[in-house]
Amino acid sequence: MSAGAEQNQTWIDGLAATSGEWLRGDGPESDIVISSRVRLARNVAGFPFITRASADVRHELVHRVLDALREPFMGRALHHVNVETLSSLDAQFLMERQLISRELGRAEGPRAVAVSDGEFHSVMINEEDHLRIQVLHSGLALDECWNACDQLDDYIESRIPFSFHPQLGYLTACPTNVGTGIRLSVMLHLPALRITREIQKVHQAAQKINVAVRGLYGEGSQALGDFYQVSNQVTLGKSEAELITEVQDVVHKIVTWERRIRDLMLRDNRSQIHDQVARAFGTLTSARTISSEETMHWLSLVRMGARLELIPHISASTINELFIHTQPAHLQKLHGEALETDRRNLARADYLRKRLKALE
Repeated sequence: MSAGAEQNQTWIDGLAATSGEWLRGDGPESDIVISSRVRLARNVAGFPFITRASADVRHELVHRVLDALREPFMGRALHHVNVETLSSLDAQFLMERQLISRELGRAEGPRAVAVSDGEFHSVMINEEDHLRIQVLHSGLALDECWNACDQLDDYIESRIPFSFHPQLGYLTACPTNVGTGIRLSVMLHLPALRITREIQKVHQAAQKINVAVRGLYGEGSQALGDFYQVSNQVTLGKSEAELITEVQDVVHKIVTWERRIRDLMLRDNRSQIHDQVARAFGTLTSARTISSEETMHWLSLVRMGARLELIPHISASTINELFIHTQPAHLQKLHGEALETDRRNLARADYLRKRLKALE
């Protein structure tokens, strides 16, 4: 292993003991909103789109972009990771942390990612487009994400020319990203809407206004742990500010909806809700084996209970950390070895018992 590869491996291994600043459980509307993300799709002028690019071209793109990101950005060091040479476990680990997409993690050929300290910024190279520039923040913070993403975008474009059309805007591999190339995404925790089956109305209302409501890992993924991502579907013909306002308005309505349902549940069925939360906490503190899906389900109820002060001694940041640390790749990294499913379930239950009983 080269010195650079060894340094990157050390950095990735070190992340397992943390949960990322975007999961710290604070920021505006953080009782419902987990995080906000802004992602920009960009392509380097003079190079074919990824679907038409040879391995040599992709390798050159990785080289050029990482070279442009050699210096720290906004005082934060940027860690360069060669995704092509990552183990499947490490790729899954970075996907669980939302630092790379499933598409980048599971693709083939030359590809990479640059991630800043604190995991606020990441730049994926050779995903669907040459670059996917991303900024993550805790809570509802789309404006902050956009400002930081815009600065990083300008920083890179001052070193590498992007494909741009005077009328169409930024040119992208997928027509739905042409224009600003911006994807806004807000991750929400919506257990009350799921319990009352009102979540279906959220999906229906969102479709009418060109907003997508997806699962934990975006398009095609499940809403594990009652986590849903709300994002824009249109980029052409609207400015970044207009799109941010539209998505924020939708998120505010969903947040208000979720809070209202929680209040009604407490008013009409407080003892029943308290019992469900207590049972969830009891399961997590006593189970000897537990799957990732079960864990997400029970933690979701505990997180809601903590926010409703039914379990006042657990902070949102701790529960967020448990969500991420009990994911398959994180659990194996913390355990220090690869684990088959049965052993993973045993290790997950042991980890949860120790962490939660320590809090009591």
